[in-house]
Order: sequence, then structure tokens, then C-alpha cells
Amino acid sequence: MKTVKLTKETTNHLLDQLLKRSPNSYGEYESRVHEIIENVRARRDEAVFEYTKRFDGADIHAGNILVTEDEINRAYEKINPSLLQVIRKSLFNIRRFHEKQLQQSWFDGAEKGIILGQKITPLQTAGVYVPGGKAAYPSSVLMNIIPAKAAGVHNIIMTSPPDKNGEIYPATLVAAKEAGADAIYKAGGAQAVAAMAFGTESIPRVDKIVGPGNIYVALAKKAVFGYVSIDSVAGPSEILVLADESADPSYVAADLLSQAEHDELASAILITTSQELVGNVAKEIERYLEKLSRRDIIQKSLEQYGYILLADTMEQAVDAANEIASEHLEILTHNPFETMTHIRNAGAIFLGPYSCEPLGDYFAGPNHVLPTNGTARFFSALSVDDFIKKSSIVSYSRQALEPVYKDIVQFAENEQLTAHANSIRVRFEDRMQ
Repeated sequence: MKTVKLTKETTNHLLDQLLKRSPNSYGEYESRVHEIIENVRARRDEAVFEYTKRFDGADIHAGNILVTEDEINRAYEKINPSLLQVIRKSLFNIRRFHEKQLQQSWFDGAEKGIILGQKITPLQTAGVYVPGGKAAYPSSVLMNIIPAKAAGVHNIIMTSPPDKNGEIYPATLVAAKEAGADAIYKAGGAQAVAAMAFGTESIPRVDKIVGPGNIYVALAKKAVFGYVSIDSVAGPSEILVLADESADPSYVAADLLSQAEHDELASAILITTSQELVGNVAKEIERYLEKLSRRDIIQKSLEQYGYILLADTMEQAVDAANEIASEHLEILTHNPFETMTHIRNAGAIFLGPYSCEPLGDYFAGPNHVLPTNGTARFFSALSVDDFIKKSSIVSYSRQALEPVYKDIVQFAENEQLTAHANSIRVRFEDRMQ
């Protein structure tokens, strides 16, 4: 990791480095993704089957693309029963948290003759993309399906790439079944995103696509946005630890490494006011690295995007944290709750020495699908809100409209929209001849 003095210049340099990891920077892949999308759009199932054979080595066709109940039952037999219990405990916590986000339709009739309101409607169909192979994360299955289920989405489908035998990772299938997926399809990559966006003979068109994936998946989601909604164009994982001299260096080091192991583009940053902590964290990182299974990935991640920033004051440290707007922010200070009140930008905030980031990844309940690459400045965690629509309700009686109709006519005529003005005027004056 690079240790530097925190200044405005070092913060700006760091932001420039982190932005290079954004999927928006990978223009060389876009033409390939566009070709896949257009092929699937034109040839539908046929194209999906061809890409699945080319990229995953599996012979998928209309007769086996949909996962059967027998396949799901076999998946239950393959996973460790204790893992199933953990999945169910985690599911309970995630569902309980997201059910608290539910909104109700509301109507206001306080003024005579006027009813205004907002109607909440869940999406009809949501599509959840789940990576396969080494990047199979059952926890993400829960995090993407459960808020859709809590929102009341009528049809939740999931796609995930099969292995060469045409099978999906057992724990992924089990998690999907437990969370409430209505159908699971064997398709991955940009072709699966395109299939959900436009529909094929086998895979239905959805209203929104959510879920993580590689650069091809991220760029495909970006390309189909507008035809369907998406959660976000997610970049590599990132963590920022904000700490003072009270922080335990072994905790800090372990938490930084927990994100660096995701991939070589992951970012791990410590901002602290303690020179002593800087040295101790560096030592702990070296000690842990000797024991961790993904040591090579972690080392490359830390070499490229690992930073320890030494601040003069906590105020300066907080300002830098707000500028970086990290996906995960851990606060390890004397009074983390007080420090938290000054944080404006972060995907998820973890307070205190026992609220480490993996707790949020797997178990606590809040969603781990979070904004990356500084987008926490304007995006939020995946939630029930992502799976609902809000329709405005307007109802005026004649008696309510009459006192204000001339105001509306004047507004419309000022904008030279005479048909708008006539639409109001015709209800109270002579019709246009």
C-alpha cells in the first residue's frame, strides 16, 4: 500500500486513479458487447444458445435452459446442511430489514373538491443476474431477490451461466429457491442481459435488471438501459476505513484485506490521524498476507489501489472520505456515531470495531449491492424502492378547478401552448369555434 500525506492534491490524484477502474472507462469492450446484444435481439434463443456453447462450453437448448424442480432438489442434496441454515438465517435478517422500507400509497383530500396522492405499484417482472464459476456468490442472490420480493414484484426471474455440464452452482440454486425466484435460466454474460432486456422464445422480457457481473455484464446493462431499468453500472469493490488512534490495527488490516481479495481492481483505503496506526497497520497487513489464500490477488490490488492517507485532523479526514464517497465506509474512532453525523457520501456505513464490512456482506440485513466509483454521492444501496413505481394521483372537482382555471390558462398561454390553455378553458367558457 502507498502511504501519503493527506492533502487536497493527494485526494484529487487518488480520485483520478480510482475512476480509471470504472466500467465507463472500458470503451474497447463496448463494440463486442454491442454485437452480442444486437445478435440476441435479432436471433433470440438461437443466439443465446450459441454464446452459451462458445463461452461456457455447455449445450443449452429450449428443452433444458429452464432449471427444473428436480435440479433444484439435487442442489439441496449437494450443499452442506449447515450452509443451508446460515442461508436461512441471513435471509430472515435481509427480509426483515427490507420489509421496513415498504411504502404505502397515500391520498390527501384536505381541500374541498381536491384529492391528491401517490400510488405505489410494484414492477411486474424483475430480472436478477447472478455470476457463475469462481464468482458464484449465493449472498448476492439473496440481496437482489429479497427486496424485489418484499416490494411485491409479481415475477422474479434469475439467469446464471452454467458450467460445461449445463449445471448452475448448487448454493446459487438453493439461495434462489429460498429467496423466492419464480424461474431460473441457464444463461450468462452480455447475452443473458440482452435476453432479459428484449425477451427470447425462452426467457421473458423484464422491467428491470439487477445483479453483479464482469465487465461484459456491466457494459451490457449500461447498453440496454432505457429499454429496461437497471440497478447501476457497478465497478470493482472498495472499502475506506476512517480511524483515529483508538483503532485496533489488526482489525483495520483485516478489514482492508477483506475487500482487496475480491479482485485486482478492488480498492482498500485507510484514512487516519494516527502516525502510530499507520505503521502498525502496515505490519499487520504483511502478517496476514502470509496466511491468506488469495494472496496474489490481494497484493496486486494493494499495489495498484491500496492507500494509507495520514491526515492532520479528523475534520480533514472526514472531508476526504466524503470526496471519495466509498462503497463501504468503516468508522473506527473514539465516538463513531458522532463521526458518522459528518458523513455525507457512502454506500454503507459500519460503526465501531465489531461492525466489520463482511457482516454487511452476508448477514446483518442491509443490502450489499452498493454504489461504487464515487457514485455514492448520488446513488443509494439497492432497496425495495428499486422495485416499485410511484404514480401521481390528481382529482379536482369542477368547484375546485373553477377558481384557479384562469391562472392555468395564463401559464399555458405564456408558454404558447394554446391547446393546453384550451383544455382548461373549454370546461368553463365557450368551446373553440
